[in-house]
Amino acid sequence: MPKKKRLPAGRVALILFLCQMISALEVPLDLVQPPTITQQSPKDYIIDPRENIVIQCEAKGKPPPSFSWTRNGTHFDIDKDPLVTMKPGSGTLTINIMSEGKAETYEGVYQCTARNERGAAISNNIVVRPSRSPLWTKEKLEPITLRNGQSLVLPCRPPLGLPPPIIFWMDNSFQRLPQSERVSQGLNGDLYFSNVLPEDTREDYICYARFNHTQTIQQKQPISVKVISVDELNDTIAANLSDTEFYSAKPNRERPPTFLTPEGNTSNKEELRGNVLSLECIAEGLPTPVIYWIKEDGTLPTNRTFYRNFKKTLQIIQVSEADSGNYQCIAKNALGAIHHTISVTVKAAPYWILAPQNLVLSPGEDGSLICRANGNPKPRISWLSNGVPIEIAPDDPSRKIDGDTIIFSNVQERSSAVYQCNASNEYGYLLANAFVNVLAEPPRILTSANTLYQVIANRPALLDCAFFGSPLPTIEWFKGAKGSALRDDIYVLHENGTLEIPVAQKDSTGTYTCVARNKLGMAKNEVHLEIKDPTRIIKQPEYAVVQRGSTVSFECKVKHDHTLTLTITWLKDNGELPSDGRFTVDKDHLEVADVRDSDGGAYTCVANTTLDMVSASAVLSVVDVPNPPFDLELTDQLDKSVQLSWTPGDDNNRPITKFIIEYEDAMHEAGLWHHQTEVSGMQTTAQLKLSPYVNYSFRVMAVNSLGRSLPSEPSEQYLTKAAEPDTNPTAVEGLGSEPDNLVITWKPLNGFESNGPGLQYKVSWRQKDGDDEWASVVVANVSKYIVSGTPTFVPYLVKVQALNDVGFAPEPAVVMGHSGEDLPMVAPGNVRVNVVNSTLAEVHWDPVPLKSIRGHLQGYRIYYWKAQEGSLKRNRRHIEKKILTFQGSKTHGMLPGLEPFSHYALNVRVVNGKGEGPASPDRVFNTPEGVPSAPSSLKIINPTLDSLTLEWDPPSRPNGILTEYTLKYQPINSTHELGPLVDLKIPANKTRWTLKNLNFSTRYKFYFYAQTAAGSGSQITEEAVTTVDEGKLAMASRQVDIATQGWFIGLMCAVALLILILLIVCFIRRNKGGKYPVKEKEDAHADPEIQPMKEDDGTFGEYSDAEDHKPLKKGSRTPSDRTVKKEDSDDSLVDYGEGVNGQFNEDGSFIGQYSGKKEKEPAEGNESSEAPSPVNAMNSFV
Repeated sequence: MPKKKRLPAGRVALILFLCQMISALEVPLDLVQPPTITQQSPKDYIIDPRENIVIQCEAKGKPPPSFSWTRNGTHFDIDKDPLVTMKPGSGTLTINIMSEGKAETYEGVYQCTARNERGAAISNNIVVRPSRSPLWTKEKLEPITLRNGQSLVLPCRPPLGLPPPIIFWMDNSFQRLPQSERVSQGLNGDLYFSNVLPEDTREDYICYARFNHTQTIQQKQPISVKVISVDELNDTIAANLSDTEFYSAKPNRERPPTFLTPEGNTSNKEELRGNVLSLECIAEGLPTPVIYWIKEDGTLPTNRTFYRNFKKTLQIIQVSEADSGNYQCIAKNALGAIHHTISVTVKAAPYWILAPQNLVLSPGEDGSLICRANGNPKPRISWLSNGVPIEIAPDDPSRKIDGDTIIFSNVQERSSAVYQCNASNEYGYLLANAFVNVLAEPPRILTSANTLYQVIANRPALLDCAFFGSPLPTIEWFKGAKGSALRDDIYVLHENGTLEIPVAQKDSTGTYTCVARNKLGMAKNEVHLEIKDPTRIIKQPEYAVVQRGSTVSFECKVKHDHTLTLTITWLKDNGELPSDGRFTVDKDHLEVADVRDSDGGAYTCVANTTLDMVSASAVLSVVDVPNPPFDLELTDQLDKSVQLSWTPGDDNNRPITKFIIEYEDAMHEAGLWHHQTEVSGMQTTAQLKLSPYVNYSFRVMAVNSLGRSLPSEPSEQYLTKAAEPDTNPTAVEGLGSEPDNLVITWKPLNGFESNGPGLQYKVSWRQKDGDDEWASVVVANVSKYIVSGTPTFVPYLVKVQALNDVGFAPEPAVVMGHSGEDLPMVAPGNVRVNVVNSTLAEVHWDPVPLKSIRGHLQGYRIYYWKAQEGSLKRNRRHIEKKILTFQGSKTHGMLPGLEPFSHYALNVRVVNGKGEGPASPDRVFNTPEGVPSAPSSLKIINPTLDSLTLEWDPPSRPNGILTEYTLKYQPINSTHELGPLVDLKIPANKTRWTLKNLNFSTRYKFYFYAQTAAGSGSQITEEAVTTVDEGKLAMASRQVDIATQGWFIGLMCAVALLILILLIVCFIRRNKGGKYPVKEKEDAHADPEIQPMKEDDGTFGEYSDAEDHKPLKKGSRTPSDRTVKKEDSDDSLVDYGEGVNGQFNEDGSFIGQYSGKKEKEPAEGNESSEAPSPVNAMNSFV
């Protein structure tokens, strides 16, 4: 016998299943056996009197049993009653009362007996009663009148029915009456009012009783209730009532709770085990009491306790003896509390501990029947044999009775019988049939042959081998054709013959044989086992958060055994997907389009095969901006504050972080909403500060991480009382627009700041330095007032105060202003000019007295121009003047950018906010000579073998009287080395010069500049080449062509290689930032005599690759063109702080600029370009 193994706790469900299989073992129906009751009507059988009565009794046995009935303890002869028939092959009775007869005639206790040669089985006592739904008795219901706040109980008292009816209250329109903590229906059907209100007045309080068994509803007469005030009640009593004892006319007052039901301080409750325990407490009081429940010396069972009817009813389901005890209900309101204790006792009708089971024995074997039950009180056990009390039943020497157990020994075929166990107490009874069947039968296997079992790998496999035999056969299992009995630890053999493989693997696949043996023979059966791969979800749907209106997709990839059929189903919240076209299922995908709030929830992918099922879920959270708040309410309304409360809308799965409150002033700015304040998302109230005389409306917006909600509906309007202004106008100024006025301006208050009707301004002014009293005027809601007849440019003190119909604003601040300005009357005196150099002059003047300025001093303005001597006055209107403005009270300034050797005139004027004053007398001055600019052009013409002719134009700006020109030149050989420098002086009146005795076919570089008494000017450079000697050239052509000689070709190759190496070295050194060798040569051969001076400061200039200011020394490179750059020696205004052409802007700040345009001289001649790159060196050989 294979070893039996204890299963782990996780297999409890499997054990229970196998136990059921064991207890359900049955004798095959082809074998002789006693009767067994298989179906019967319930013990308490309530029938519909309008239909035929059917009392069920079905049984099996071999031979088939016969049936008989008793009624009220005596034999029921069905043959004598034509309305009663028995179903063939069955004991079920049908009583035909629809044709004639009454159901009440057949009311009684019925019991069925099924009998054959092996014994008799009996049914329960079946109590047959027809259902009843009687009408309410006729009664006259008087109208009920009571005062506001009293308690009230409307009785229902439905007729007794079978089964009891369901009670509910409705009105004439069949609408259920609303119930609450104040108004509710009790367990007995009565309607309780803790206190009445005027809205409880109605004439159609109707109690209905619904009898479900007969599907009928009975109605009570309507009850009229009128709730009146104390004054109305007194009038009613005086006019209509004689008895006022019940209806007291005293004013209604609040009162502590008292119980309407149950009565007193204590009560008792008894309930049967397994039923629902319902405890009820209903209290009256004003205000309405609240009910609480506790269990004394214990706690209420968490999972079985429920509160109904607004906590007035406590229910405990599946009640047991442990629920017995004292339960306390507490009614509480603001005036007090009372309690009531209910003592609960749980009784129990009999219930099975161990019911007797059928017993199959072979002749000579032993056995027993056990019948154990419990209850409260403890039930009495009695035995019957074939329906007869065992005390009077035929004697059987093989049995012995021992209380709840019958012991059998050495049974024989005559010992076969059906035994009944009856367990009863005052609350009910239990009846169980169990037979003893004595048989001698060889083994037989009841499981179908060649059954195929398919199991998922790593799960238990259960191979059935249902069997029967007497004596009880032994079972063995084999695997394969020649396998030995399975005795390994991996197998478990159960008592019902089932072979369990706890963890089936792929190698468990195969054919298994079950063999049953007893002393009368042997039987066997083959079954087949296949192990399948488990279904797995390899990619589960993932949690998704999407905004409303978007599209979301879930993916569910599944891997399964290819021999099994896979079905994928999608569920939402464990139910079917909505039948909506927005949901699309495509293979392993679920897509939801246009997501709505209702689409949020858990989406489950269920993968099913015929053998297993797996699932995976993901939650969809639909998010959005919050819904708008609602139910805005204004409370605590004060003059300058109000409390606003609201109810938040749905946050749409994103927490609300804050609320934004806005207000509208319907009086001054209707339709325009302003920001009021913001509060935390946890708040639903805000204390708002208010301004006087504003008709407020408020609205609230909720904000979360996705944005803000739409605004709520506006709150009710709230008009605050008027008050004097809190503030005065701002930006007050006093400035004159004319010499004899003072213009006072301010920024007016807006309507929100006015605080009341009739907004005006009190404008006040007086001279700052005088003893005059304040002059005042009250003006309408404007922003300007003009005071006329004032002295010119006198300081004034100004103030503007707001006022309205309620009063004045606080005392305003005083602002200083001035009356209007006029043009200055006096020109600056003692103007002096000091010429600093040829381009710079310094001007001094005496300041103008402040009284003569007649305004705010802006500064002084110098007009200066270049004039011809002797024509200063005659041509002034055609002269271009330049202007320099000096800010503030300065009395000197520099005039930069003058032209050397020029005749200038100037005057000075004072400037205020109105304009310029008169000009000072003109002062003239001359600038000394300066160095000239470079000659305008330099050209080389008529080159010959030994001469070159130079032509030039004088400097465009001689800046003095030219004394002479200086020409320097030097040859450049084929290696770009410079020859000796020749210096030549040329008279100033010359514009052409020819150089003779030059070398033929030679390149020369020329340096040319002009001179005045002040020094040398900027130079201009040029290069030219003398022509070639044609005679020598012809002679050379007659000589041997050296280009075809081998030595020359070799020399050229060597030179080319050398040049390539030189280029590489130069390229590397240039990339490293080093100087090019030619540049070094130029630095080494610099001519100190020909280094131009900067025109502005006379310092020597430095070498520049971009401009050719130096003569080309040895090793210098030849420019690629003959352009010449023009020099400019103008001084910069930046060097003098305030600069040239300074002006003032509106606020008096300085702007440096010339008022006139300075003529720009065109560049003449050719500028020298940058030297060529080293690559061009090979093109420079002569």
